[in-house]
Amino acid sequence: MPFIHIPPSWQLPEKLVTSEASFLNRRQFIKGLVGAGIAGSALPLVGCRSQASESEAIVGVKPIQAQLNSAFEDAGRPLTNEVLAATYNNFYEFGSTKNIWQAAQSLPTDDWTIEVSGLVRNPKTYNMDDLMGRFPLEERIYRFRCVEAWAMVVPWLGFPMRLLMDEVEPTSGARYVRFTSFYDSQITKGPSFPPAGFLPWPYTEGLTIEEMANDLSFFAVGIYGHTLPKQHGAPIRMVVPWKYGFKGAKSIAKIEFIDYQPATYWNTLNANEYKFESNVEPEVPHPRWSQSTEKLIGPGSQFEWEQVPTLVYNGYGDYVADLYA
Repeated sequence: MPFIHIPPSWQLPEKLVTSEASFLNRRQFIKGLVGAGIAGSALPLVGCRSQASESEAIVGVKPIQAQLNSAFEDAGRPLTNEVLAATYNNFYEFGSTKNIWQAAQSLPTDDWTIEVSGLVRNPKTYNMDDLMGRFPLEERIYRFRCVEAWAMVVPWLGFPMRLLMDEVEPTSGARYVRFTSFYDSQITKGPSFPPAGFLPWPYTEGLTIEEMANDLSFFAVGIYGHTLPKQHGAPIRMVVPWKYGFKGAKSIAKIEFIDYQPATYWNTLNANEYKFESNVEPEVPHPRWSQSTEKLIGPGSQFEWEQVPTLVYNGYGDYVADLYA
């Protein structure tokens, strides 16, 4: 009887998968550039901005040494070009367009602290040296899915959220976690319309305690082998790859363990379009567009997108489906 191979739910068609040789060569090349003090922005990007703009898009970063986690070394898709990932992103605190990387350079990241409080036995206030020295850093290559139906593949560097949970020890009463981003009305001015006074600043996001403890949940302090550029949410951001991208709060300043579901930025603005849970679910359409397919951005240019089927939980159902049984 012939053996029939049924591919796992996360696996994409072979034509979309980066070959092992190409993947390893690119990783070595990127690491070599970073080690030599040359950002990945030196790589050509066909059809995008000028070379001068590309060089400016990845600034103020430092190399990070991190062990690649073998469980997350291949996302089944090519890595997104680093410059494209750095110049096509959302950071609503600095505006509503994708081209906000220049405005984001005003984000002050020196002497950054993160306050961890609420229903925990060991409340802490960390600076970035504390976090990067206390928790072993690793690299994870994750798929990234925006609610706007575009997608990337990104190599994050950081540590699992559960390690911080182990240290602060949430009490039995902690059911949710609220993450609050940096906000200063003179710096993070948001979009030009509506006026800032009508928006629920600061940007907040939330997870259940079980979601935060999941193996996938990650605090990123770096990307592409170096610290986070400001437009990616420096110096620390959430990464929850089975959820839509807006659930990953950037530039986190406060983490609170609480006993009620917290209000969150987009859910407060429009609960019908942005659910608190907001998992990637192709069968649940956004009120204004389908979520059944997505456009893979790049790998070389924003004009080279390929439309593919959306995967349930962004392909990470083996890790998280039991959370929602």
